[in-house]
Amino acid sequence: MNVFRLTGDLSHLAAIIILLLKIWKTRSCAGISGKSQILFALVFTTRYLDLLTSFISLYNTSMKVIYIGCSYATVYLIYMKFRATYDGNHDSFRVEFLVVPVGGLAVLINHDFSPLEILWTFSIYLESVAILPQLFMISKTGEAETITTHYLFCLGLYRALYLFNWIWRYYFEGFFDMIAIVAGVVQTVLYCDFFYLYVTKGGMKIELFGHIDENKSLEELKLLKGKKLSLRRLKGAGGDRSSQQTRWEDYINTKGRVPSTLFDFNLV
Repeated sequence: MNVFRLTGDLSHLAAIIILLLKIWKTRSCAGISGKSQILFALVFTTRYLDLLTSFISLYNTSMKVIYIGCSYATVYLIYMKFRATYDGNHDSFRVEFLVVPVGGLAVLINHDFSPLEILWTFSIYLESVAILPQLFMISKTGEAETITTHYLFCLGLYRALYLFNWIWRYYFEGFFDMIAIVAGVVQTVLYCDFFYLYVTKGGMKIELFGHIDENKSLEELKLLKGKKLSLRRLKGAGGDRSSQQTRWEDYINTKGRVPSTLFDFNLV
């Protein structure tokens, strides 16, 4: 085992522990996508069915059991223990649009057309996009809590480190797995925008453009009104600048946030 795989595994484990501790200590799963966690549970279940047929090492077996157990524990906490705090309205990503295409791709492109191999391939493909419901939820709420950003960072770091693991294995072991590498690249790319925000924000709570904190002062809100309008005055927008400014301020005062889109502001 090389250092990239070991640190990747530890980063993955850290992400899982951070998430579980966050939910348990706050007694809340607010801001967490239950759909992403269901997908991860499905990923680990289909990937580690070889636990029933083979033994590689104590480390390998232990990590597999931990991943499976923690994934189902997370799902239990979200949908059972702290269900009252789960934000189902914002966790609205259509996961069937991920599972069905990924299942079809696993049947068509795999290393060996056997049940275990197809399920393993399915898990690799699914893991590459399993975080999408979580990212979609953040885009809808407009923010991610500090602890959630740490979870996502560790999860993305794990996948990035595994890319270096594949490179290491290719040069020093002659091992090359195109399916795992392509899926890993796709998954890492999905995290790139988040990585940028995480680094620039110093790992603190992230707020996306188009949303404001309810606790912002009135002075900040007024400043926000004046700044955002100039960025959103597009060709085809109705009314002169004065009327647009009035509608802009009315929208913020009524909704308590900046319009997410031009159509939301009803300028066209």
